Amino acid sequence: MTTTLDGPVGQREDPVDHGVRRDVHVADLEARLRVIEACVADAVARRRAVDPDPDDRFRGLYIPDATVDQLLLGRRPLLGPAAPPGIRDTLDAVEATADDLERAGEPVRTRRLVRAFGLDGVDLDILLVALAPDLDPRFERLYAYLQDDVSRRRASTGLALELATGLSGPSPARGRLDPGAPLVAGGLLLVEDPERPFLTRSLRVPDRVAAHLLGDDRLDARLEPIRVAPVGMAFPEGRAVSRGLERGSGLVYVRERLGAAGMALSVAALESDGRAVLALDVTRLAPTDDPRDIAGVAERECRLTGAVLLAGPLEVLVERGPAAVRAFGELACPTVLVGSRTWDPAWSRRVPVLIEASLPSLAARAAAWTEQLGEDAGANGPVEGASLDAAALTIQFRMGPDQIARAARAAWQQAAAEDRPLAPDDLRAGARAQNAAGLERLARRIRPGVGWEDLVLPTDIVAQLRELAARARYRDVVLDGWGMGRAGASRGRGLTALFAGDSGTGKTMSAEVMAAELGLDLYVIDLSTVIDKYVGETEKNLDRIFSEADRVNGVLLFDEADAVFGKRSDVRDSHDRYANVEVAYLLQRMEQFDGVAILTTNLRSNLDEAFTRRLDALVDFPVPEEDDRLRLWERHLPPGVPRGDDLDLPFLARRFRLSGGNIRNVSLAAAYLAAASGRPVMMEDLVLGMATEYRKLGRLCVEAEFGRYHHLVARSD
Repeated sequence: MTTTLDGPVGQREDPVDHGVRRDVHVADLEARLRVIEACVADAVARRRAVDPDPDDRFRGLYIPDATVDQLLLGRRPLLGPAAPPGIRDTLDAVEATADDLERAGEPVRTRRLVRAFGLDGVDLDILLVALAPDLDPRFERLYAYLQDDVSRRRASTGLALELATGLSGPSPARGRLDPGAPLVAGGLLLVEDPERPFLTRSLRVPDRVAAHLLGDDRLDARLEPIRVAPVGMAFPEGRAVSRGLERGSGLVYVRERLGAAGMALSVAALESDGRAVLALDVTRLAPTDDPRDIAGVAERECRLTGAVLLAGPLEVLVERGPAAVRAFGELACPTVLVGSRTWDPAWSRRVPVLIEASLPSLAARAAAWTEQLGEDAGANGPVEGASLDAAALTIQFRMGPDQIARAARAAWQQAAAEDRPLAPDDLRAGARAQNAAGLERLARRIRPGVGWEDLVLPTDIVAQLRELAARARYRDVVLDGWGMGRAGASRGRGLTALFAGDSGTGKTMSAEVMAAELGLDLYVIDLSTVIDKYVGETEKNLDRIFSEADRVNGVLLFDEADAVFGKRSDVRDSHDRYANVEVAYLLQRMEQFDGVAILTTNLRSNLDEAFTRRLDALVDFPVPEEDDRLRLWERHLPPGVPRGDDLDLPFLARRFRLSGGNIRNVSLAAAYLAAASGRPVMMEDLVLGMATEYRKLGRLCVEAEFGRYHHLVARSD
């Protein structure tokens, strides 16, 4: 028995026929199973013709001949009226009906399966033989009879080859059941019992394949937890995705930066061509999931339905090992992979079309916000103020359409939970909520709680900080909108600043104020997680930090950066050489960083000169003068603190040259002394707190500084 097919076998799958009636698919399968039934009857007749003892009472064990005759005669008709006489006539009638259906514009799934998986007539017949017991239980008993074993109710490889080819014994078609053959490699047929001889191994058709042939297009349950529905957004490079699939090897890799929206541009491009898309987020894979198995299931799903596989991010697969990447990179279906890493040729024997995803323009991001929030910015609820320009409020966030959609939803939910109108802070909080959590394992996340009014700094320093914040906020406008980013294309789009000054002069607080101004979180890098005594480990730790930082919208703070970004030294031994390699790597990695990074140091001279040349801004924080020190004393003893009548803050500001951090320590120590004594903060408490701070700093408490209060220090000693 060999099924004949009209027309060439193409490489491109037919589109999914969601609108076709399910009974069309069932009727086609019923007709083809009548052919299988006729072949079973012919096999039964051949066995009886050579049976030396047809009257053996144990023949068929517990399946007597009368039962088999009854099944074949159709006491309960099998899937329809009796077939025409002769297997060939029956087969011709089935194919003629399929021809009529396709001419009428109703795709036949068995035909489409043959084209999508590169099968021929014998492959289809083997598949139908294996499928028959799943559609009609009578085939279980018939197969058991033919195999003379009531426990074997599925077709063996030998029986399937006999029924499909009409030949018993060694068959030239056995190669169609090899692991690399279309049926098995495509996941349409499972050859089980590998420990048995080849001809007695059982065949099984996966439930998803059987359901598809019956007209059921529900996704395989193993893919449902990782399937996503990304929001499409048109990009100029979208056409390259479609052309790359059609004219290339069928593999496209879209490399993206944070906010570049590789999935969004791919979805928009493919859907504009009328192609279905199966999008998978591999970050949702469970630790016990084998990416190779998932890739095989996804490949079969796409070939069954004619969809294009869209999967990412690639770096998650890289972490699972090279085999995981190859599993997705070498699928036999059109595949688009998305990630932030540079493509490694070792990941696939297929040569991909490489596409760099651009960032969404400001206009595109504004349109996405408008769509999500409603045309009047109040369609989903009340809005604070007359208008709410979400695009302007979140201009500093590098976000794609999917992130914008989730951020808008989070903002609305927060406002609704607190029963108030949507406010700008809700939008910024929703945008921050889209940050990946990986960086929090390597850094301390701080939600800024200070503002410009909390800084006590000279006017020119505050002006520099405001200018730096403006550069961070409007870099997309200047670099993209005004086209000034092309001149420095070799460098990253990031912003790097150095805050230099003595300890306690406000460097860390200034970084926090900048993050608050931008509506971003501050990530303080813990240097203990970076520096490693083993060669090469420091670079790996830094690369891990920067890789995670590339996935978040935040401000990165390297406190005491001279510990990592120190000067390169003369090479006297291997330790010096490797230390210099670390610094050189840092300089290169900082240039590639696309975010906002702030580094602080107590000694500016300790930093490598090559590093300082690469800075976008350098801010020197001086020790505060008398007027600023008085403001600091007033700020660190706020109105809520009960004050004694003898406080002389101008005296403290004039006599003691301290930084803001030191003043805060003295104020806290005085407050605790007063609270323990059950009275307001007195001058004595501040003087004693000052003495304690001086001892920490290694200074002497001399009368020239403490003046008329020196006796308090002497008494405490």
